[in-house]
Amino acid sequence: MQRSHSPTLRRRRLSAELKRAREEANITSTNAARLLGWAAGKLSMIENAEIQKVKADDLNKMLDLYQVTDPDKREALHALARDAKVRGWWSKYREVFGPQSLPDFEAEASTIRTFESSVIPGLLQTPEYAHAVFQGGRYTGAEEIERRTQARMARREILTRFNPTKLRVVLDEAALRRFIGGPEVMVEQMRHLLHMAKLPNIDLQVLLFSTGAHNALIAPFSILEFPEPLDLPIVFIETATGGLFLEEADEVEQHTVTFSDAQGSAMSTAQSAKFIADVLKSLESD
Repeated sequence: MQRSHSPTLRRRRLSAELKRAREEANITSTNAARLLGWAAGKLSMIENAEIQKVKADDLNKMLDLYQVTDPDKREALHALARDAKVRGWWSKYREVFGPQSLPDFEAEASTIRTFESSVIPGLLQTPEYAHAVFQGGRYTGAEEIERRTQARMARREILTRFNPTKLRVVLDEAALRRFIGGPEVMVEQMRHLLHMAKLPNIDLQVLLFSTGAHNALIAPFSILEFPEPLDLPIVFIETATGGLFLEEADEVEQHTVTFSDAQGSAMSTAQSAKFIADVLKSLESD
């Protein structure tokens, strides 16, 4: 399967490149807007990635003004503008993911670091387990649950594709002990965890109850890193209404330190696999 790309990341990268080109040309944003014959707000929206589509003519005008003459550089920026218009597979699940969706960023993430305290992380869930999570112990329409389950399963492709995303997980013991979906569902989920933990791009560590207090006693979160230097890491925190993205450097750094602390407090990957295997044996014997 061809590797997906993130329209949002391409749009942000284009904006960063255009802002850098303007600054290298020693042109202020006010003067640039005046020379282009645009309202100041239009240039600001382009440089802040607030416009989904940058027209080819507008892009050429900016590149001419900033004296970007290298044809390869110009073509690369036009390619970014074209890619920013392409919808990802997740667009058909817009009612599930919302307008700014996690899969949009996962598509190009080189590494994802996740701390989860209550349930198995979505990227490691089986369909049956995900279905039970979405059911949530209350009545929910079958069609809605099926759509949400399908969408979650589609996200998992980033872990098994060619050049897969690296996944680093710290999983609280509570997520393994929480009985979701019944015995058969839990058994299959534990088997799936052990299978995924064997993949070279996945590290899974369990944080035991006996560890006591640790720095990650907060909401579950994920840190997404990208291969392109212009694409800075972001933090995703899942909420009841979708999710919250944090992009400020100090917020990302704080969550990075928190994840490192949790990782240091957790068992090794080998010890964690043995612990999960013991949980599986206990479930199979019940």
